[in-house]
Amino acid sequence: MAILALKSRPTEITPDADKSGAIELVRYVCAIGAMQTAAAIPRVVPITHCGPGCADKQYVNLTFYNGFQGSGYGGGPVVPSTNASQREVIFGGADRLRELIESSQLVLDADLFVVLTGCIPDLVGDDVGSVVRDFQKRGVPIVYAETGGFRGNNFTGHEAVTHAIIEQYLGPWDGVRERGTVNLWSLLPYQNTFWRGDLEEIKRLLEGIGLNVNVLFGPDSEGLSEWRNIPRAQFNLVLSPWLGLSTAELLARRYEQPYLHIPVVPIGARESGAFLRKVASFAGISVDVVEAFIAKEEKRYYNYIDGFTDFYSEYWWGLPARFAVIGDSAYNLALTKFLVTQLGLIPAKQIVTEDPPVEHREAIQAEFRAIDDDVSVDVEFVEDSYTIHQALRNADFGHKPPIIFGTTWERDLVKEMKGSLIEVGFPASYEVVLSRSYVGYRGALSLLERIYTTVVSHSA
Repeated sequence: MAILALKSRPTEITPDADKSGAIELVRYVCAIGAMQTAAAIPRVVPITHCGPGCADKQYVNLTFYNGFQGSGYGGGPVVPSTNASQREVIFGGADRLRELIESSQLVLDADLFVVLTGCIPDLVGDDVGSVVRDFQKRGVPIVYAETGGFRGNNFTGHEAVTHAIIEQYLGPWDGVRERGTVNLWSLLPYQNTFWRGDLEEIKRLLEGIGLNVNVLFGPDSEGLSEWRNIPRAQFNLVLSPWLGLSTAELLARRYEQPYLHIPVVPIGARESGAFLRKVASFAGISVDVVEAFIAKEEKRYYNYIDGFTDFYSEYWWGLPARFAVIGDSAYNLALTKFLVTQLGLIPAKQIVTEDPPVEHREAIQAEFRAIDDDVSVDVEFVEDSYTIHQALRNADFGHKPPIIFGTTWERDLVKEMKGSLIEVGFPASYEVVLSRSYVGYRGALSLLERIYTTVVSHSA
């Protein structure tokens, strides 16, 4: 049963740490925003049991004003909702949900339905599990996750949905593992503006060293057939500072399936090569195969970099030297690593904004402290945009205009600071994103183009 535990908080609340008030210009959505996690799986349709407008706000914010990604086969305006109101608050909404599931089966062609709850049914205590189990007993492909907004944000909602599918849809398994097959758990669909292109690039890299990849989400996924094959895979790969870890741990308990955790999403040749060597070592892949693929990728990568150096050496005096990254821990860590180790830029302010669970924060800080052999970075965890912008105003960017990797919320601030802005996270309302990627070998080249086109255009 997928019920989100209330989020853990520091045991001692100091006046400085007590930030329980309103959050200005928030950078994530409610837990029920995980309806787009379900919609990111081909031919899966979410059903929301929540108040009017709840699902619409998640859809508009995540999929429209964040790269104009589109809502997918079963997401956005397609999502059926009970639109729970006063009647459901007083008398309960179980009957209304049962009626909605019956109707949805008649008009929607889906391989799996995922019921997600909002604050109203979770607060009044609707027995959603009982309703859904009645349909499961009749053979209807359906699961449920309790995702009331008071339980967390869409990151924790995402974990609840993946747990729900594993626990309620996948049965027991005691077969033989498929050597060379890996399940990939990485970026949060739709919250990460570039997740489709990024997953495509990560899959391409893993296939390049001979692995079969269950990418699970997005246009490169085979849908539920991949999810049913999860227990067969040789191992799970968690490519993120913390998101996906609880899912991998669930699979380890349920199927005794090992997992490899790599916190840094690779950007550029150095990190991509290190990433592939770690994965290959864990999977038992021949060193010759891995090194041959890396050599081929690096030949192409550095051929383009060689051309770029003409620009970089000529314009060095006008390019920013210090940078800030404001965003989710996965992209923040990956970008900081790339900008420091590959471009030699100086980190001025790093702020993680998705409110990661307390138990993972020390590990995230440790990764930033070891950005490079001789570079250590202090990272802050802040959700409120007023506080973030004050921190940026007070940061030391030297005598050159800063370059800030952030979101649409930083646009006015960057104009005030006469700097340059690269929108890399939610919300990115001035980016139209189809298959663009910023990770791996090819994504790094796109990122370089984006960074320096923005900087050069700023001087026009």
